[in-house]
Amino acid sequence: MIVGLGNPGRKYENTRHNVGFWVVDKIAEQLNIKIDKKIAQAQVQTSFWDAKKILLVKPQTYMNLSGQSVMQLINFYQDQVEDFIIVHDDLDLQVGQLRFKVSGGTGGHNGLKSIIQHTNSQEFDRLKIGIGKPEYHDVENYVLTPFTKEEKDAIDLGVKRAVEGIKIWMDSGIEKAMNNFN
Repeated sequence: MIVGLGNPGRKYENTRHNVGFWVVDKIAEQLNIKIDKKIAQAQVQTSFWDAKKILLVKPQTYMNLSGQSVMQLINFYQDQVEDFIIVHDDLDLQVGQLRFKVSGGTGGHNGLKSIIQHTNSQEFDRLKIGIGKPEYHDVENYVLTPFTKEEKDAIDLGVKRAVEGIKIWMDSGIEKAMNNFN
């Protein structure tokens, strides 16, 4: 299960907080599928990626309630918590920089807080994508702004590399993904 975090709706579509959705959309684009099924407060689609069955997920609960959808999907698909990766934005990384991580805290990310609360576990893999840190803006507003023209190439490359990294995560595990992309 590959879960990209973001906020639903056109208003948020191009914001920094939605890079998780962008990665899931890029995987769907490569597989030539649409993420158009609605299950457990999420847009989902199953497919095969190099003979491995995957479930692409974009929770539609808004970022702060992502855990509701993730837990419902785990129950619906009878998956274990260890069977998924969460793809999300990270303020502490430069724009487009990647960092795979095994378990851990929230780093102040409300989507992760919700997932940890609802699954009662921190033991899941994550892929953080850097969105940069605001110099003069408050964080709540910053994550809901689009990338600047100067940042666009870096975030596009980051999303492309994230897809490559998730492929390695699927094929060879989190350690190999960490070694290749962190």
